[in-house]
Amino acid sequence: MSDAPPVVARSSARSGADTANVALVSDLTKRVIANVEHAIVGKRKQLVLAMVAWLSDGHVLLEDVPGVAKTMLARALAKSVGCRFKRVQCTPDLLPTDVTGTSIFNQKNAEFEFRPGPVFSQILLADEINRATPRTQASLLEAMAEGRVTVDGTTHTLEKPFWVIATQNPVDHEGTFPLPEAQLDRFLMRFSLGYPSMDEEMRMLDLLQHTHPVDRLKEVATAAELLEAQTEIRKVHVDPRVRQYFLQIIDQTRNHGDLALGGSPRASIALFRCSQAMAAVRGRGFATPDDVKRVLAPVMNHRLILKPESRLRRVTTESVLQEIVSEIAVPTIEG
Repeated sequence: MSDAPPVVARSSARSGADTANVALVSDLTKRVIANVEHAIVGKRKQLVLAMVAWLSDGHVLLEDVPGVAKTMLARALAKSVGCRFKRVQCTPDLLPTDVTGTSIFNQKNAEFEFRPGPVFSQILLADEINRATPRTQASLLEAMAEGRVTVDGTTHTLEKPFWVIATQNPVDHEGTFPLPEAQLDRFLMRFSLGYPSMDEEMRMLDLLQHTHPVDRLKEVATAAELLEAQTEIRKVHVDPRVRQYFLQIIDQTRNHGDLALGGSPRASIALFRCSQAMAAVRGRGFATPDDVKRVLAPVMNHRLILKPESRLRRVTTESVLQEIVSEIAVPTIEG
């Protein structure tokens, strides 16, 4: 285990045209989270991660049991930013055209007309995505990766910001189609909401006594502000020593004895972008190793595959990441 000194974050953002307007990002995040917390109780950490993913222009996979407000989280975020929200309930009989849309023949003008599907929204909730067939799951790939959909040979560009929040139940696997590694890798983050504490659940019951709190939420930001914030986080400075730090972590996952599959270059890009967003959310124009640590598990845990013998020993991807981080010296960043 390394005895390296803790990070000293006294670096300053670069001056000039590349300086990130972190005040805009931080203020937007605070407004949205404060608004969502009128409806979602006790999930500040998960809300921050969701905003980091959204600001990084990446999609989120919520893996949790039913009834812990996964759908409410997506609805609350959409209402807070005034984005169009649509939901797809995934079932085995769901067709790709039910997601992307289809061309219908109009007898009045004797022409085919394209009827857009729910993917033509700004926030799409794919509920229980692992219950859809692989063909339907794949219909989301182009939309998630490129922000566009091709139907009947015609490509349609999706309106930005476009964000997919998918959910799946980690307990009930009967009649499901597990997401392949290629599609899991398309999600920037995977995390769970977890059960509330008794005090949080008591407060939740108070909020729900008359009407659902989500219905009372107001718009506190605009889609244009979110798009501007997504541009600003890309200006956040990431010191070469911080880049070297998370690249060492990625490299160790590729050579770890418990892992059959380590992080890909896409994982490196995801850590880079999320570290920038986390720094901006916390009001800094530069990323530190602590920012990397905060996003490491949700960015990496679904990109790693354990060896069968490691699963039998109850090894988890989280424990492997903790072991790797403990063995890598943390760089000291000074202004």
